[in-house]
Amino acid sequence: MVKLSCAVTVAVSLAVTSVAAQELSTEEELKVLIEQIEALKQRVVELEQKVVARQKVQGKTLEAHVEQREEEVQTAQNPPIRIGGAVRAQYVWADYDQPAKERGGDFVFDLFRIDFSGEIGDVILSAQYRWFQYMDVVQHAWVGYNFTEQWQGQLGVTKVPFGNHPYNANNYFFSSNFYVGLEDDHDLGAKLLYRGDDWDFDIAFFKNDELGGANSGASSKADRYAYDPVGIRLVGEDLYDEPIALAAETNSWALRGVRKWNIDELQSAEFGASLQWGDMNNGVDTVGDRTAWALHGLYNYDRWTFMGQVTQYEYNLDVANQGIVIGAYAYYDTIPTKATLYSANVAYSLPVNIGPITNLTFYNDFSLMTNKRFYQEDTLMNVLGMAVTAGGLYTYFDLVAARNQPFVGGSMSGDAKDTNTRFNINIGYYF
Repeated sequence: MVKLSCAVTVAVSLAVTSVAAQELSTEEELKVLIEQIEALKQRVVELEQKVVARQKVQGKTLEAHVEQREEEVQTAQNPPIRIGGAVRAQYVWADYDQPAKERGGDFVFDLFRIDFSGEIGDVILSAQYRWFQYMDVVQHAWVGYNFTEQWQGQLGVTKVPFGNHPYNANNYFFSSNFYVGLEDDHDLGAKLLYRGDDWDFDIAFFKNDELGGANSGASSKADRYAYDPVGIRLVGEDLYDEPIALAAETNSWALRGVRKWNIDELQSAEFGASLQWGDMNNGVDTVGDRTAWALHGLYNYDRWTFMGQVTQYEYNLDVANQGIVIGAYAYYDTIPTKATLYSANVAYSLPVNIGPITNLTFYNDFSLMTNKRFYQEDTLMNVLGMAVTAGGLYTYFDLVAARNQPFVGGSMSGDAKDTNTRFNINIGYYF
């Protein structure tokens, strides 16, 4: 369009020149007119150059603007830190809660949680915070770095490597190991992980529990997600009393090793061992030590999963006692200073297409705690259940039969001989 306009202008000028040349009577007037036409041509050339230069600048600006918008869209679609979470509620019917039993059970809020995960500049972040009706807690919060494809380091409130991973159970209540602090526990320290085709290794050092140990400033040492020792149960105290004599884990080590086999397209297996040891401190002095070990294994065949574990722990204390006080979920309980635990679990995963439901997992998880120092009656728990996957919904249907089991009418150090029953439906939306 610019070149065409210039051509038209020159043509018109030449026509004017021709006509004017016929009318002019002197060479001097013709010379002046030609000079004016040459000046006009130069002006047109200058204008053309300015228009072209402006188009180039606008083109570069537009290109840069488009690139910036593309980067912004990509960042919005793939943020460095991802945010997720869950909202859960549950229905509970229990034969040991007579008022609730008579009104047909209760439907209650369970929790709201928020998750953060991702990495910025090769530094990994993983954290989760949970809100309950009666407390809010950090479940885990650590930063990490991948040294190689197999080796990763973690620092912060990170999971203690012990037993079958990620859990030693399929149901909502875990196994009895959870209630003595030996399943899905998270403490404050550093961990090094190796993940290979045939082997998994973990080595970790934990300075103290996630609340800071015996002399922490937490408003309540029972407000935490996973069970930890918080005191020594003195003779004459009730099993559920807040501890008078404080004691907590400090300077603890944990080792875990697992050998893995991919047998064929349908079968896989793993077998491993775990070990923990460390001191017990009352905020001033060391008052004893503790050890724990476990042998654990898992076997998958097609849609079937079989899981088993044997665990033994022991606390050696310098104070006369009737056990260890543990705290979690805003209440205190007592565990023996020594015990052996057995667990055996089986699960079957069934893909389905029932409306939004895509999978049903049927399971039976059994736990037994025996050889309890100072206490005669065993703790046992059997959970027969089904987990339903439907989009973002994950729902547990659990029928629990248990004796001397927390959250099923008992204590890990209880002396009951009768079995309690609890029917539990936990509905969670995960996003």
